[in-house]
Amino acid sequence: MEEFYINEAASISAGGGSCRSVSLSFHRKMPGYIPTPLVESPRAAERLGVARVFVKDESNRLSLPSFKILGASWAVYRILKQKITGLDTAWSDLDRLRIIARGHLPGRLITATDGNHGRAVARVASWLGIEARIFMPQGSSRHRIEAIRSEGADVTVVEGDYDHAVSEAAAIAGKREWLIQDMAWEGYEDIPRAIVEGYSTIFSEIQCQLDLLPPGEESPRQGDIMPGHPAIDLAAVQIGVGSLAEAAVRYLSNRSETSTPVLLGVEPASAACALAAVKENRVVKVRERGDTIMAGLNCGKVSRSALPVIRRGIGYFVAIEDRWTFEAMRILASDGIVSGESGAAGLAGLIYLSEGSSEGGIGKMTGIGPKSNILLISTEGITDPDIYRTATGGKNR
Repeated sequence: MEEFYINEAASISAGGGSCRSVSLSFHRKMPGYIPTPLVESPRAAERLGVARVFVKDESNRLSLPSFKILGASWAVYRILKQKITGLDTAWSDLDRLRIIARGHLPGRLITATDGNHGRAVARVASWLGIEARIFMPQGSSRHRIEAIRSEGADVTVVEGDYDHAVSEAAAIAGKREWLIQDMAWEGYEDIPRAIVEGYSTIFSEIQCQLDLLPPGEESPRQGDIMPGHPAIDLAAVQIGVGSLAEAAVRYLSNRSETSTPVLLGVEPASAACALAAVKENRVVKVRERGDTIMAGLNCGKVSRSALPVIRRGIGYFVAIEDRWTFEAMRILASDGIVSGESGAAGLAGLIYLSEGSSEGGIGKMTGIGPKSNILLISTEGITDPDIYRTATGGKNR
C-alpha cells in the first residue's frame, strides 16, 4: 500500500557536517575513472513544478551500469589496508595493487544481491584475479544473472527472497571467502560501513559539479547542501537495505539549518522496510520477497547500521507502486537520461507526492515550490532491457 510518512525523529544535525570523500583518491586510480555527470532534467522540473532538477547519472560508473562498484571496491580495499602496511602510497595503478595484494587475498569474494551489487563484487574479484560466488534470490532477472556471469562469477539462485540469499552467503564466509555484503547485522558491521564510505565519492563529485554551476534564483529555504551554487532544497534518495540512504545523510546533511536540504526516502510499497523500521525504531522484516520491478530496492530488512542514521537524518518517507517508476523512467528518458527502474525511484516518489497522494501535494508536505531545486541520484542504467523497453518504448537504449 502506498504511504507517506513524516519522520518526527529526524534531526538536522544527523549528518556529521561534512561531505568529504574518504574514498575518492582510491577510486581515481581505478581503470577508466571519470566523474559521472550531473545533468538537468527540465521535463522533471516542469512536471514537479520546481525550478531545477539535477540528476547524478550513475548509468556508467567504471564501465558498469550502476554506482555499486564504488562501495564494493572500497570495502575490499579497506580489508587490504588492514593487512598491508603503507598500502595507500605503495601503488599507482591496478596492476601494481594486484601484485602487492598477492598473498593477502582470499580464494574468492562472496555476496548476496538482486543484481548490481553482485556484479560489482564480481568485477572487483576479476580485477584482483580471484573467484567470486554470488547468491541471488528466487525470481531474479535472467538479464542480471547473465550480467554477473559475464564477469566470470559463479551465480547461485536460492529458494527464497533476498534475505535468504544473504543468509546463505554469510553461512560460507571465512578466511578463504570474504563476504562483501552491504547489509549489516549484529557482529557484521565493518564491511557495510566501508561500503557506505565508498559511496562518498558520489557526493564529493556532486559538490565539485555544483560549485561549477552559476547560481539560479534564490531558493525559498535559502539553503545549500554544499558550498557553491545553486542551492539544493530537497534530495530524494531510494532505499533498499539503506546503504545509499545512509551515505546521503552522512554526506549531504550539515549541522547548519540553512544548509540542510529536505531528505526524502523512497521505497517500493511492497518492500518498505526502512519506513517500517523507522516507525518502530528497530529492524523489522516486512514480508517475503515483494512484487516490484524495483529489484535493487526489493529488500525485506533494512541494514542494522543504516537504521539509526536514516532515522535521524531523513525527514520524509514515501512508499510507491511501480506505475510511478515507469512514469519517472519515461520522463528521464525524454531528457536523454537512461535510468533503470531502481535508478528512477527518487523521481517516482516525487511524482507520486505531486500527483497521486491525498496529502495535499509536494509543496504542502515538504515546503518545496516553484523556486526550489531538487537533487536526484539515478543509481543505475539499463539492467533489465525488457523492463526498460516496456517503460520507455525503447528510448535511449
